[in-house]
Amino acid sequence: MRVRGRGLVIGAVALFTAAVLAVPASAATTSAWAAWQPLTGAGGAFTSSVSIAAKPAVTATVTSDSRAGQVGIISGASVWLSQGTPVGAKYGSSINQPYLNLRPKADNATSPSTTTYSFAAPTPASGWAFVLGDIDADAVRISAVGADGQALTAAQLGFQGGFNYCAPGVAGKPSCTGAADDVPAWNPATLTLTGNAAAADTSGSAAWFEPNVPVTSLSLIFTRRAGFPVYQTWFASLARDITGAVDDLVEGPLTGVALSLTDANGTVVGTTTTAADGTYSFPGFVATDGYTVRVTPPDGKISTGATTRAVDLTDTDAVADFTVRDIIPVAVSGQVTDDGGNPVPGVTVTIDGQTTTTDADGRYLFDSVSVGEHTAEITAPPGYTITDSPPPFTVPEDSENPISDVDFEVAENPTLSGTVSSNGSGVAGVTVTASGPGGTLSTVTNANGDYSFPRLPAGDYDITITTPGGYVAAGPATRAEQVGADDVEDVDFALARLGSFDGVVRDVGGGPVSGVVVEVSGPGGTQRLTTDADGSYGLGALPPGTYTLTVVAPDGTTVVGAATRTVVITAAGEAIADQDFTLSAVVVTPTPTPTPTDTVAPTPGTGGGQGPLAGTGLGPETFAWAAGGAVVLILGATLLIASRRRSTRD
Repeated sequence: MRVRGRGLVIGAVALFTAAVLAVPASAATTSAWAAWQPLTGAGGAFTSSVSIAAKPAVTATVTSDSRAGQVGIISGASVWLSQGTPVGAKYGSSINQPYLNLRPKADNATSPSTTTYSFAAPTPASGWAFVLGDIDADAVRISAVGADGQALTAAQLGFQGGFNYCAPGVAGKPSCTGAADDVPAWNPATLTLTGNAAAADTSGSAAWFEPNVPVTSLSLIFTRRAGFPVYQTWFASLARDITGAVDDLVEGPLTGVALSLTDANGTVVGTTTTAADGTYSFPGFVATDGYTVRVTPPDGKISTGATTRAVDLTDTDAVADFTVRDIIPVAVSGQVTDDGGNPVPGVTVTIDGQTTTTDADGRYLFDSVSVGEHTAEITAPPGYTITDSPPPFTVPEDSENPISDVDFEVAENPTLSGTVSSNGSGVAGVTVTASGPGGTLSTVTNANGDYSFPRLPAGDYDITITTPGGYVAAGPATRAEQVGADDVEDVDFALARLGSFDGVVRDVGGGPVSGVVVEVSGPGGTQRLTTDADGSYGLGALPPGTYTLTVVAPDGTTVVGAATRTVVITAAGEAIADQDFTLSAVVVTPTPTPTPTDTVAPTPGTGGGQGPLAGTGLGPETFAWAAGGAVVLILGATLLIASRRRSTRD
């Protein structure tokens, strides 16, 4: 369907609109459709941002080289995913919730657009979905990168199936017409959705995905198969609650106890304190696994078990309770910091076989340490080196005084960083690998094209970029770097966008001419294109350079105007349109007809008039014979008239 939801959202969209959706697994589950900022820029260089979830914030910057026309943030007032669709049954209706319309880079089969969503932090491993709609006369290939820098497989992308949101019988559907069997085909080998076999410009064909691993970058490569298609993108999320209580073994519920919530990325995403009855809650967090609730026992108390609880919200709400007791002397405590004085959480500390881990402030505590001499030890976290350890300490007999300041210092290994850019702007979602003493590590560039490999062991490394679709390397794709004691910066790479051109060959009346050859010569050599039934031709995925287009006029035609055009593709990757040519039929001049006044010129050197008559190909003897015949006819006629006169007299 060529036109989708005509109302563009002009102002900034409200950051998050949630609707309660009844799900049997948990009455507290809420769902929300993503909020978008307006699409800015121009054809070939659009940008936006999207907020998929609020807690923790799941946001992404959006870059696209889609062509202009019928693109933008659409209101959802005329096209939506109802609760009668499979995705709507889980996430609720998207009516009046915005979505994004985009197109190919150019309207030909060799110029796909690439739209990349670069997430501010790796996404949750569940609890969210994306939907691609109006996939009919086109195809979309999906490319995603995980938190480990590796490309996602089909299984990890979590294809949930195809559906048609305009099909008869879909409850609450928009007023469009579609067929229930008009759904895109999913090819897990190529990670491609392809519309109906006829490449017909129909309505409502869609598919949805629920990735089951963290995602750092999601790219949608959209290709035209026929017509002038657009495609739609929605995001949605689910949220659930974490609750619990903190009790003292003797005193019962404790008020004012501090707790924190950390997500799977190790980021603190929430803090709270217990109420008067000892309860607490972290409401409305994305429905996924990997959360950790940490309690900070009040002064003079210690947890009877671990100070952390793992939490999984994938299928239902979660409960995490804690119990504390009074510290029994003698207690030993300390802190782990880096060489800049910053606390280092999560470090394992051991005393006499007992272990604990440092909290968010880098602190740890043991109580009931026995009388005698002891040594505290730590396991340096990945990427750190121990630079200072405390000496052994002694717990004297009959002492109840705690021993503190059993501290450690660690130094963070150097970081290697750089930027991947194209035409002066950072390129998001590019995979970068570092191969060296620690093996091979991978990461992806952020919204600004920046990347980093923190805490690398010293040694020699090869840093390599994987050139993304729609680009070509504009310099070395691998750089050799040495990591020592200091950070290594400005390990930069340059890319150039791939460009395209297209045009139409018409006759002088404006009608399309099919089957016409257009020769293209440029950096990749020479190739021949042939115009389609509508007279169009085009070529995409072109590296920067100068290209010469020459139309070859078919037999019986000639080119009106110039038969050659020159286009220049720069590192910006232009999509150059309207490279048109016009053909006209060849006009044939008729052969002149001889007149009676034509004379025969004597052939030089023959003695008189024996050559052929110019323009006739006939010799003079032919005309002499014809003249003799004429004399005979005249003589015969004269004799006939004279005979009749004599007969009359008699």
